[in-house]
Amino acid sequence: MRIKREYQSWVANETLEDYALRYAARSYRRWSPFTLANTAIGGVSFLALEAIGASVTLSFGFQNAFPAIVLVCLLIFLIGLPVAYHASVANVDIDLLTRGAGFGYAGSTITSLIYASFTFIFFALESAILAQALAIATGLNLTVGYLVCSLVIVPLVFFGVTLINKLQMWTQPLWLLLLVLPFVYILRRDPGVLAQWATFTGRDGASPAFSVLAFGAAAGVLFSLMGQIGEQVDYLRFLPERTAKNRWSWWSALLLAGPGWILIGGLKVLAGSLLAVLAVQAGMAAGQAMEPMHLYVWAYGQVFDRPEVVLAVALLFVLVSQIKINVTNAYAGSLAWSNVFVRLAHYHPGRVVWLVFNVLIALLLTLLGIFSTLEAVLSVYSNLVSAWLGALAADLVVLKPLGISPRHIEFRRACLYAFNPVGCGAMLIASTAGIGAYSGLLGPLAQAYSAFIALGASFASAILIAYATGGRYYIAREETQYRDASADEPIRCCICERDYEAPDMAHCPFYAGPICSLCCGLDNHCSDTCKEPGSAAQTRAWPQANIFLRILPPHFLRRLARFLGLFVIASAAMGAVFLLACRLLGEGAPPSAGGLGDLLLRVYSATLPLLAFGAWWIVLSHESRELAQIELMESLRHLESARKDLVEAEKMASLGALVAGVAHEINTPVGIAVSAASYLQDRTGATQALVAGGGLTQAELQRYLSDAAQSARLLLSNANRAAELVQSFKQMAVDQTSEKRRSFDLGDYVRETVISLDPRLRDTRVQLQIDCPSGIAMNGYPGTIAQILTNLIMNSLLHAFRGDEAGTIRIAARLAAGDEVVISHADNGCGIPDTLHEKIFEPFFTSRRGKGGSGLGLHLVYNLVTQRLGGTIAVSNGTGKDGAGAVFTVRIPRVTPSAKATIPIASVKSQSPSSSPS
Repeated sequence: MRIKREYQSWVANETLEDYALRYAARSYRRWSPFTLANTAIGGVSFLALEAIGASVTLSFGFQNAFPAIVLVCLLIFLIGLPVAYHASVANVDIDLLTRGAGFGYAGSTITSLIYASFTFIFFALESAILAQALAIATGLNLTVGYLVCSLVIVPLVFFGVTLINKLQMWTQPLWLLLLVLPFVYILRRDPGVLAQWATFTGRDGASPAFSVLAFGAAAGVLFSLMGQIGEQVDYLRFLPERTAKNRWSWWSALLLAGPGWILIGGLKVLAGSLLAVLAVQAGMAAGQAMEPMHLYVWAYGQVFDRPEVVLAVALLFVLVSQIKINVTNAYAGSLAWSNVFVRLAHYHPGRVVWLVFNVLIALLLTLLGIFSTLEAVLSVYSNLVSAWLGALAADLVVLKPLGISPRHIEFRRACLYAFNPVGCGAMLIASTAGIGAYSGLLGPLAQAYSAFIALGASFASAILIAYATGGRYYIAREETQYRDASADEPIRCCICERDYEAPDMAHCPFYAGPICSLCCGLDNHCSDTCKEPGSAAQTRAWPQANIFLRILPPHFLRRLARFLGLFVIASAAMGAVFLLACRLLGEGAPPSAGGLGDLLLRVYSATLPLLAFGAWWIVLSHESRELAQIELMESLRHLESARKDLVEAEKMASLGALVAGVAHEINTPVGIAVSAASYLQDRTGATQALVAGGGLTQAELQRYLSDAAQSARLLLSNANRAAELVQSFKQMAVDQTSEKRRSFDLGDYVRETVISLDPRLRDTRVQLQIDCPSGIAMNGYPGTIAQILTNLIMNSLLHAFRGDEAGTIRIAARLAAGDEVVISHADNGCGIPDTLHEKIFEPFFTSRRGKGGSGLGLHLVYNLVTQRLGGTIAVSNGTGKDGAGAVFTVRIPRVTPSAKATIPIASVKSQSPSSSPS
């Protein structure tokens, strides 16, 4: 049972525009490596880099901050290189890459949450920086500034990569000029500032010499920048195919805009460090020296003498920088949230919905004052992102080259296990160890180096778990039918009926057809029946265990695993919140407040039973929903089986009516032809007898010739009538998909069509009027439109006007809203009774049985309009003074959609709506 999935028009456009949840199609990768590299580098403009550099330098001194910056930048480059390379080669974003590199289809949901957190945390930081700049320069209220700086990004990101490319291209030269200008002036005026910077020991001389603890704490803050590689990959996945002609530009774009972002980013961190030191030594308060607007006001003050110019240039630089980065943050966040909710809710309302959601979360963080807690927030986050990317790098660098992990990036749900213990297990171990170390459970040294612990633990754990499991949880089902097919041949998804390239498709046994990765991910009925269960192998490997499992209730282990997974995730998230609260509330607190941590620990322990109850309730609710869904699917199967039986019965009944109608229509001309031929044969035999006996007179010969001529006329006319009926049956039955589609002007083609009917109209008193302007460019099947108009005109000539009655037929066409064309065929003849409006499109229905009407003309029109052209046809009464005549209104798309399967004639009666005539 296939239920077609329809996307709203703007949702479908956004889905295709940015290829959220799917691989970037070759047909969409139309930008040059330089354009994509420029766009990706534009995201490095964020001023949080300067703020982080200023914060760690003022807190820990140059002796600790500088080596921490250099070391972390080197690690970020090394980890980002394989991530950027594999994503660019496979043309997937960071989430799809994570799926196929050790985390599984559902397991990467957690990493998507981490990545989404990165986007809204830094979006909030950048919005806060811009709002502070507006407050300093214009006096704008800070809360209003937060709202304006957040919401103004939404329309800029609405149209995706196309507009972002243009924005980054236009603003890049100005941004580079404003970035470099103050440093050129400062270094030219006094080269000795570098020595002042190198001797800075922190605020109040806090770190006069290198400190292992201070170095580790500074590095922990900087590790939070590791997630930026995801935003770089969101653009690099659109790189064109690497060829011998473009290999230099391809590799340059990959290295510069991929892991190379940290080279520019590291320089900006150092720039923020330098400006903060110089500003503090010039008398600026340390709190202001960590705010980029104050830093650059001081910096541009070294370039310009007039305060109003300094303020204007600083505001312009901050404005350009923040818009450049926040369009990237918002865009990347919308993709990350799309990936999260597709897995959790099997629901995809479109990337734009999650764009607004991401911006609103960032706005909330901004209003809560995230900038004042910069170090604490980034230190906690760095443990999670290190645990994620460490496991990902281990798979790409070690496991894939060794062949333990598949060498290709498999991102399709149909081929992946829900959870892969390699990535999920390694990240769980590493994040637990990192957050535990950061909380102080392992001592001050481990607390300072918690991010290093998380990174190392995840890298080592992923390798060990992969060896222990033999890599068997990477691929649940081998599917090479479409993965290895040519991407130049689009394949139609059997659910949404859109065309996609082969690497984005898989064969679905549940729906018995090809399915795109998005529809596969959204499906909530199949329950992953396409994947081979491992029960048989497990039964052979663990026979004694299965004896024990028979004692337990059905699905007990699955229920227990779900409960433990939810409980651990909820507990870890709640623990992180309490830990962050402890660090924030404890900063600057008097020594007597040392019991705050114990209090929060007791409160956290008290919430664990509530979390356990909630996790169990969610598991049971989920199983109840699964059971209801299974029962619903079983009911639908029975209903589908019954429907098929009814359709077959209707087909057989309609086939009998069809045969009777055919026999009735052909019987008359054939019967007359037979009678005429028999009479002619008798008369010929009698005449031959007269000739043989010598009794043939002139009068007998004339009488025979007259009878022969009349019989010949009867034979010819009825044979022609039979041939016309057979041709009508043939037109109704023959598949017309052989006609090639092409572009044509509707007005010109209509006028060409009616010319062929002039001989038929010349024998009547009916006038044909055409009101179809030129310029309506159609793309479809012109022969089908000609057949429709011909049948409608002949229908009016036969039924609307009696005898030699005068009349008018008017054909009009216009372009309507929604890229739709409306064709109207109206006559002022006798009209059609209202009671017959629902019947005239049925096969063999005619009001002139035996008088030239076969009942097939309008039925053929109905099938051609609805099935061939994908439109609708309706009949109504005329609009004249007395309502005489009939009006047929045909609505068809200007661009004909791909042909659908033709509905059998037998079922048309039941499917014809009241607006369907014949």
